[in-house]
Amino acid sequence: MPLPHLRSLVCCCSVFFLCISVAAAQDAGLKLSVRSRTETDQGSGRWHTLTKPVEWKAAETAIVICDMWDKHWCPQATDRVGEMASRMNEVVKAARDKGALIIHCPSNTLDFYKDTPQRKLAQSAPKIETKIPLQGWCHLDASVEGKALPIDDSDGGCDCETPVKNYRAWSRQHPNIEIADGDAITDSAEAFYLMKQRGISNVVVMGVHTNMCVLGRPFSIRQMVQQGQNVVLMRDMTDTMYNPKMAPFVSHFTGTDLVVEHIEKYWCPTILSTDIIGGNEFRFKHDNRKHLVVLCAEREYLTHESLPRFASEHLGHDFRVSFVWDDVDDRNNLPGIDVVADADILLVSVRRRTLPKKQLKFVRDFVASGKPVVGIRTASHAFCLRGKEPEKGLDNWLEFDSQVFGGNYTNHHGEGPQVTIALADNRSAVANRFLQHVAIEKLLSNGSLYKVSPLADSTTPLLVGSVPDADAEPIAWLNRRTDGGTSLYTSLGHIDDFDQPQFLAFLKHALVTLAR
Repeated sequence: MPLPHLRSLVCCCSVFFLCISVAAAQDAGLKLSVRSRTETDQGSGRWHTLTKPVEWKAAETAIVICDMWDKHWCPQATDRVGEMASRMNEVVKAARDKGALIIHCPSNTLDFYKDTPQRKLAQSAPKIETKIPLQGWCHLDASVEGKALPIDDSDGGCDCETPVKNYRAWSRQHPNIEIADGDAITDSAEAFYLMKQRGISNVVVMGVHTNMCVLGRPFSIRQMVQQGQNVVLMRDMTDTMYNPKMAPFVSHFTGTDLVVEHIEKYWCPTILSTDIIGGNEFRFKHDNRKHLVVLCAEREYLTHESLPRFASEHLGHDFRVSFVWDDVDDRNNLPGIDVVADADILLVSVRRRTLPKKQLKFVRDFVASGKPVVGIRTASHAFCLRGKEPEKGLDNWLEFDSQVFGGNYTNHHGEGPQVTIALADNRSAVANRFLQHVAIEKLLSNGSLYKVSPLADSTTPLLVGSVPDADAEPIAWLNRRTDGGTSLYTSLGHIDDFDQPQFLAFLKHALVTLAR
């Protein structure tokens, strides 16, 4: 074959295979890990957090970018948008390459884009009639989500040292987010018209601010859900207008988490940017919280009531907190326990549960990783039955007490006598770190005294308890595990203990110290 013809053939083949590659990329589905919440029992106020895989056709999916402005009236909000914008652009580019429609929605800035093809594309979609009227702003719907959001943003939400007065600071979308050919620009119900024109039923919402525009704008969560779209929020590509000086007095980032949880409970599931581009979840540079996972599966001491209250009132600045609850219909099932794989520290309040092997493996693997574990009260007999073998298909961990806590629980003294608490003798400097903020002389317990002696040689006692006519027993200690990790156990954790400020201070300080 003559050389010019050969070159022509090679060129044609290259174009052909390039077209195939592009088509294949655009036919690729979006494989998402969708997180939602289901109430454990109606009216319980406790919610299972469940993640399941779904796959959406990219051509039937829109990415909605909500109010990622170039500047906000709150300087801290501006900085966080700037932090997030480059990562968001990576996500948007990857979704666009797969064939998703990108809809940029920088509200109140459309004059900046009035002559662009992207703006004209959104305007070209024909209006349609809807069963539920389209709204310019979707306010909080008390019939769906209760009377209020879980944060107080009535001050506007600016978390600067000197809060700034609200004014229109924005003029366009953040320049680090590319607006490409084939994208659309709008800030109204045009977004929905365009979706319907193109047969799009799936919507991924990202942007700011979760408690305001992300919920309320005409192109965003409440309206899209009301119109029957399949909606998810990308929870690591959003932020909240929340000032930690306002209720519930938690860190700014915990405020965001609380609104995300609210959305998962009442409006739509969430995903992560990692579902689109892989890698690690996006975290703001000032978000230094550790991830605490609480396993709560016992009824005797009502920790399903005391621990959520403790977390809400005392842990919101230092931790991102996830709860794993038992199934009300199956006491040996802990739905959502896979979140343990993402934990930095584990708090166990479980009593005599035997779990499916796959579930218990999350706990075994966490311990083997050398990460810290804290156990309260019945955690010493968390994963075993009293004198019985587990049912078929279920697993126990008879040595959990000895291997994880260095303990030796055998039983407990009878109810009634108040437990007197004192410092353990011969404490080490390490032990004192866990007690320095606790006035032990003010600490008493109404819970029965556990029989746990003798402890393993790997333990360091912190506190001892005594009742009349019985030997004193350790009631709090550290254990240096064989995997290199450190555990702390306390037999305190009776419902009355959570009414004592000194116990709350001890438990919080233990968690913070171990998580460092």
